[in-house]
Amino acid sequence: MSRVYNFSAGPAVLPEEVLKEAADEMLDYRGTGMSVMEMSHRSKAYETIIQEAEADLRELMNIPDNYKVLFLQGGASQQFAMIPMNLMKNGVADYIVTGQWAKKAYQEACLYGKANKIASSEDQTFSYIPDCSDLPISEDADYVYICENNTIYGTKYQTLPNTKGKTLVSDVSSCFLSEPVDVTKYGVIYGGVQKNIGPAGVVIVIIREDLITDDVLPGTPTMLKYKTHADNNSLYNTPPAYGIYICGKVFKWIKKQGGLVQMKAHNEKKAKILYDFLDESKLFKGTVRKEDRSLMNVPFVTGSQELDAKFVKEAKEAGFENLKGHRSVGGMRASIYNAMPIEGVEKLVEFMKKFEEANA
Repeated sequence: MSRVYNFSAGPAVLPEEVLKEAADEMLDYRGTGMSVMEMSHRSKAYETIIQEAEADLRELMNIPDNYKVLFLQGGASQQFAMIPMNLMKNGVADYIVTGQWAKKAYQEACLYGKANKIASSEDQTFSYIPDCSDLPISEDADYVYICENNTIYGTKYQTLPNTKGKTLVSDVSSCFLSEPVDVTKYGVIYGGVQKNIGPAGVVIVIIREDLITDDVLPGTPTMLKYKTHADNNSLYNTPPAYGIYICGKVFKWIKKQGGLVQMKAHNEKKAKILYDFLDESKLFKGTVRKEDRSLMNVPFVTGSQELDAKFVKEAKEAGFENLKGHRSVGGMRASIYNAMPIEGVEKLVEFMKKFEEANA
């Protein structure tokens, strides 16, 4: 069986050379006589793995010294609660709702304090990013929250919101390491790794040190305090050890590709191939306002549910997997993360052209 072109939104495609390296080390990691899966997280060998992973991530993202890098569990969804538990000192936070995940984060924050929805694009099925240049930021807001790239709807903030001096918290799950980023603009930048970086089960939180305190909401579990993990270098309990090991390999792979500047150029080139075709096509249409398009997730439709289903089925038979859109919106979606090769997108467009001719 040859490998398919996997357009899944997550868990998603990983670099082939990373998978091969992991396969080579599966039974014996560098002379230890065991797999990383079997290794104590307190061992010298594992300590090196997690420390190198953090050092490489810091280098890739140019993370300043006053930010902690935490490798946690519970996915991005657990952060929906951890963020208000740890950061809602005044009990107030502002949320910009541009998709299902930002909406879930907002709903979760409502359990812990006064969450204000200060902007939303729900009126047009989240197909655009609202103007965030002059929002009604609450005077006593502890932070302003965004989901930077919306996996389901294929939108991306091209400019960060003007938070009027308030701390910005951003979920970057589906655009993590896809382009350079200025970490100093955020108080917290976090994401699940299962889209662009590694296997499901790890969430990386990059948090400014002044936000890590013992002053958390009453009743916050020990495991849900950032301080617990920061004080113990992500080793308070057994971490998702194998997942972190794969993330570390992906960081090295990205460095080898030339870092985030190169990654962005590669991603822009791929996305352009697909968007250019969608803009010309008589059958397929992109669903996102042009200026808000994501480089990572490209949703599109034919306008007919029957044709959409036929396309997904025939694409699968031709070796293009996971093109069905999210169950909440239907249609199709191609997720073209870092590890998707350009030829995968070229072949997809070729297939779409043939499908259009046959079904015009």
